[in-house]
Amino acid sequence: MPPPRLLVLGHAAHDLVYRVPVIPSRPVKVVASGLTECGGGMAANAAVAIARLGGKATYWGRVADDALGARILAELAAEGVDVADARRVPGCRSPISSILIDERGDRLICSYSDPALDTDPGWLPLDRVAGYDAVLADVRWPQGSEALLAAARAAGRPALLDADVATADVLDALSAAATHVLYSEVGLSEARPGRDAGGALRDARRPWHSLVGVTLGENGFLWIDASGEHHAPAPKVDAVDTLAAGDVWHGAFALAVAEGRPFAAAAEFANAAAALKCLRPGGRSGAPTRAELIAWLAR
Repeated sequence: MPPPRLLVLGHAAHDLVYRVPVIPSRPVKVVASGLTECGGGMAANAAVAIARLGGKATYWGRVADDALGARILAELAAEGVDVADARRVPGCRSPISSILIDERGDRLICSYSDPALDTDPGWLPLDRVAGYDAVLADVRWPQGSEALLAAARAAGRPALLDADVATADVLDALSAAATHVLYSEVGLSEARPGRDAGGALRDARRPWHSLVGVTLGENGFLWIDASGEHHAPAPKVDAVDTLAAGDVWHGAFALAVAEGRPFAAAAEFANAAAALKCLRPGGRSGAPTRAELIAWLAR
């Protein structure tokens, strides 16, 4: 069987990752013990995770027509991600993030996306969506994500939303277009404030949703589908670096759905991929290959 084809749309960036003893809680000067540069961005990281885990990943999104944009796309292409249809926007700057990682592996992210990046999704070749086994979109470019998710759903393809931090109206609009809604804890609290996780998911689920769930970090994944509420625990690890772990999780889960795995098996696969990533420094560079993940699970 050929590997599944997945289309990923959203944020791609360049990350500057600083190692620090602790993440400050007040304005101070901090001396870093290390600095790593790597590719970043929610959708871009997920696309790399899919490629390393054996899928065929295509990235649609926007970077500037500058040297940094060329580097971002070149690094994705070097990972085997198809970037032929990514857009280079003139007259602006490509997305960049500065990230602090502390000794516990926790992170603080300061991300910049130029507001001059064109938001119009009219250039997207949506007539090609039916040729993919699943699509995954993040919340960083809502206009593009809504167009892609709606096109995938109309074509009968799984339309997965990485529902991270955004305003409630954006999350509601994008979840309405999706078939699988995958909230972060913060995203779910923005969409359904004041509710426990199970109640918030029940409130967010719509008749056309195959699954609505929330990633809980070291506590695994909680979801609701047609058969009820379910939970998949995460492997227990001593995290070195949690940067990009959520993006790896979403890429792995989308790949497992495209492979036709049941949701419980998809959650187990994604939880393991994210846990293994947490054992490695360097953000996206720590995303595992399929062979590495299989070997780690066997141990």
